[in-house]
Amino acid sequence: MNYERAPFSEIEYARRISLTRNAMERAGVDLLYVQDPSNMAWLTGYDGWSFYVHQGVFLAQDGAPHWWGRNQDANGARRTVWMDNANIHGYADNYVQSTERHPMQDLAKRIKALGKEDVRIGVEMDNYYFSAKAFQTLLEELPNATFVDATALVNWQRGVKSEEELVFMRRAAAISEKIVDGLLERVEPGVPKNEIVAEAQRDAIRGAEGHWGDYAAIVPLLPSGSDAAAPHLTWDGRPLKKGEATFFEISGCYRRYHAPLCRTVYLGEPTDLFKRAEAALAEGLEAGLEAARAGNRACDIANALAAPLERAGIERGARCGYPIGLSYPPDWGERTVSLRAEDETVLEPGMTFHFMPGLWMDDWGLEITESILIRDEGPAETLCNRPRQMYVKP
Repeated sequence: MNYERAPFSEIEYARRISLTRNAMERAGVDLLYVQDPSNMAWLTGYDGWSFYVHQGVFLAQDGAPHWWGRNQDANGARRTVWMDNANIHGYADNYVQSTERHPMQDLAKRIKALGKEDVRIGVEMDNYYFSAKAFQTLLEELPNATFVDATALVNWQRGVKSEEELVFMRRAAAISEKIVDGLLERVEPGVPKNEIVAEAQRDAIRGAEGHWGDYAAIVPLLPSGSDAAAPHLTWDGRPLKKGEATFFEISGCYRRYHAPLCRTVYLGEPTDLFKRAEAALAEGLEAGLEAARAGNRACDIANALAAPLERAGIERGARCGYPIGLSYPPDWGERTVSLRAEDETVLEPGMTFHFMPGLWMDDWGLEITESILIRDEGPAETLCNRPRQMYVKP
């Protein structure tokens, strides 16, 4: 094995494989195939911008995982995964974007070579990267196998972070702080948005406290004025205007680990509506952090946040958070727990969330958020340390 080329220790990867195999056993899965690049990286250390083609990791109940993907990307696997080269498999380039053959035909051959063509195979049915054509091809090529929906099986094992992972998340948080500090300094009326984003990305990649920055799974989001009612707008070349609020949703990233941090900047004198919303949101954030304790439930955070907002006459229907950690585009969430009224998942020490109570109304928006860690005792720790407020620049 080649643990020196992977970002974590042998003990850490052994922990991850053990958790995953236990989950496979509970789900009745003999062979697990994951195509989500976050799950691939978590199990093996693989890191590369290759998720636009079919690739994956397959894991049985014995032996090391196997990485499988395009031949040229196998070279990347040899430089990033902890397994021996014998567990790295590449397929020919004539499979790529072909209408005559499909990469899953090659994967099926690998599975047959392991003698696993007639077992229960878990696949991530509801996943950004696993297509209907891929599944159809596997069904045709492995007719004696039984396929099991293993969507989020690995994701759930990633929920409680190890100390090694938290080191990376704290480095990402320091980068998030640097990005936000730079935004607060540079945001002025008349400055084009693309110029603001260019400097934010410079801060993100340069990193902080001696640690370089990786690319985040989501690009900076910064809608202004009435556009802030739409939370997922990016940027254009228009200048920032006085009399408008702009929220900035960003995250530092270190070795694929994220710590999102959102703040809102108002240029000019805020309206009474914004002042009331800020006060209620700040109160709700504090209440939510107090409720974010081991042994409480995800819904307890959401309900604590909701009470001050309801008293202020503000209704929000969206969830207010999700787990975070290792991620690739197009999302930095882990897609398991949701901080909302109907989710009764019990909080455990080591869980990390983006506590994200954004307000998106008909013609305005406001975001003040925190990346949080559930501790052994007491309320949640915020990974970043910046005032929870709307920043006003006259």
